[in-house]
Amino acid sequence: MRHHSRLVRFAWIVSLCLLAVPFIFPFLWMISGSVKGQAEIFAPGLTLIPEVFRWENFAEVFSYQPFARQYVNSLYIAVVVTGLTLIVASLAGYALARVRFAGSGLLLLILISALMMPEEVTIIPNFFLMRDLGLMNTHAPLILLPVFGSQGVMATFLMRQYFTAIPKELEEAARMDGLSRLGIFWKVALPLSRPALAAVGIITFLFSWNLFLEPLVFLSDIELFTLPLALSNFTDAYGLPLWHLQMAATSLAVIPILVVYITAQRQIVESFALSGVKG
Repeated sequence: MRHHSRLVRFAWIVSLCLLAVPFIFPFLWMISGSVKGQAEIFAPGLTLIPEVFRWENFAEVFSYQPFARQYVNSLYIAVVVTGLTLIVASLAGYALARVRFAGSGLLLLILISALMMPEEVTIIPNFFLMRDLGLMNTHAPLILLPVFGSQGVMATFLMRQYFTAIPKELEEAARMDGLSRLGIFWKVALPLSRPALAAVGIITFLFSWNLFLEPLVFLSDIELFTLPLALSNFTDAYGLPLWHLQMAATSLAVIPILVVYITAQRQIVESFALSGVKG
């Protein structure tokens, strides 16, 4: 019996490894291409180990354009967007979950409806709005639109679902101890919602880090570019991609994403599991 269970477990491991190959191979190919020459990437045959390791590709990435500045742009925008979204979503989510006021159900319905609106539909009115506010060619649209747009609505809904799952008895006990509504939120609800905060944080960070359409529309100065826009700018004089530089730059760009996801992957799974308990 024990031998049979080991065989079954071994078969599952082998099957999962085989299923993981289509997902892992593109990542390995990117890492391999980042230390190859342009000609070797398109050489006949499929090899992951380069004939000559071109580590200078990573240095050339920073000399080809202001990649360091663009890296910092993406990093600080993602951090600011994540922080503001956590503040707004936690407050709004708690209000929708616990504060009863006229039209709260209608407001929640309108917010959920906003999730069904593609970004491509709202980009034109957002463009005219930012132009009239004098915020073109600045990072302000890349911060304001995710916080108060569909991404912020998704974060608010997730926080609302989590707050709804918190037993009301805990808040009633805190109210009997003399805490105000804000005190209950700060000392009871918010500490209990750390899994949801982690989920909102990682999703928001990844969304902001990978944002491409908004930087393409609102930015024109190369010094203000974010990484997704910068990656498409590694081209030669004829506009053809320099694949070895693009892969080297992309390899550097995925480092924060891997760090964030590995750090908070357990919390995001817990949050999605508990967000649908009730509400």
